[in-house]
Amino acid sequence: MNEKNEVITSILAYSFCSGSLVLINKLILHELPYPSLVITLQLWAAIFFIYSLHYCCGIIDIDAIKWNAVIPYSLYTIAFSLGVLCNMKSLSLSNVETIIVFRALAPLLVSVLDVAFLGREWPSFRSWMALFLIAFGAFGYAASDEQFESQGLMAYFWPTMYLFLISFEMAYGKNIVKSVDLKTRSGPVQYTNMLGWPPMLLFAHGGGEFYRVHEKWVEDGPAMFTSSSLALLCLGCVVGTGIGYSGWWCRSKVSAASYTIIGVINKCTTVLVNCLIWDKHAAPKGIASFVLCLVGGALYQQAPMKMDIARQEGIQDDIIASITTDVDEEKALLSEIEEDPGKEDADETSERASLSEKKDIREENIDDEKNDSSLQRRYTNVTAR
Repeated sequence: MNEKNEVITSILAYSFCSGSLVLINKLILHELPYPSLVITLQLWAAIFFIYSLHYCCGIIDIDAIKWNAVIPYSLYTIAFSLGVLCNMKSLSLSNVETIIVFRALAPLLVSVLDVAFLGREWPSFRSWMALFLIAFGAFGYAASDEQFESQGLMAYFWPTMYLFLISFEMAYGKNIVKSVDLKTRSGPVQYTNMLGWPPMLLFAHGGGEFYRVHEKWVEDGPAMFTSSSLALLCLGCVVGTGIGYSGWWCRSKVSAASYTIIGVINKCTTVLVNCLIWDKHAAPKGIASFVLCLVGGALYQQAPMKMDIARQEGIQDDIIASITTDVDEEKALLSEIEEDPGKEDADETSERASLSEKKDIREENIDDEKNDSSLQRRYTNVTAR
């Protein structure tokens, strides 16, 4: 698979898993309101899947556990676990659109982190306008949300925490992909899931989930697990494992800001399905504001790496220097011929042929660069002298 197809495939896979998991977890929480325990089960399922396919089937390769990778992945896992907790708390207390709109604000923060820590240029004017369009849409949504009117800022405590955590997680996750040398695609999934479940159990204990599960078991026994809830748990484990693989794959192919925006855009289907399932969806004005966020995300353009711009400018300088030298040589030769027309003997003819050949090679070399407006202007200025 070539690079372009791999990028597209990774984006599609991540989009499908990300959008699906939000809906599945929302359905699970309707029947089993134990967010931390549900996530723990999904993390365990992914670990079981990885090691079963490796040791029992020999289908996939895995990375050995290395201490030099444990530290950075531990920090990422803390942010990931806290982000998951805030996400699940938000889903328990508000509607899906609230989580998605706050997630839509994350590219603003991640773009700054991209520049500060990941070696990217600042976004273009078009991209900044797109980011502010996302922010404007989020503000319009908040203004139309009944929970905001009734509960004020407290209605957005968990979504706001989720915003900051997901922004850090997106930027730091991209840094890990670049700096930590893991040999297999299962490596990042191994580390995040193995390091992620202990904090989730602590969250479950702190949130009283073990006590509530015990009470429910005493009251209903095995009947607390309906066939639909068990089916949803299994489906959530499958999709949760899928998002682990597709998420790290996609993250390795695009910038942190682009990865964040992909996560926002692909949830459009989630909102449409949410409107058909639950009665907690936003008002029409809120949906319109949310769509405005998606439009801003679609207009965003990934900022280039600083090193890529430096390399591009270096290539352009080399080409311009070559153009300038060849043009000066050709003008000098033409000047000599104009002064003494009879002087163009075999040597001059050979030299003119050499210059013509160099010109052809030069034009072929800059063929891929000629669409660059700055290079075109510089080329025009030199040749017009």
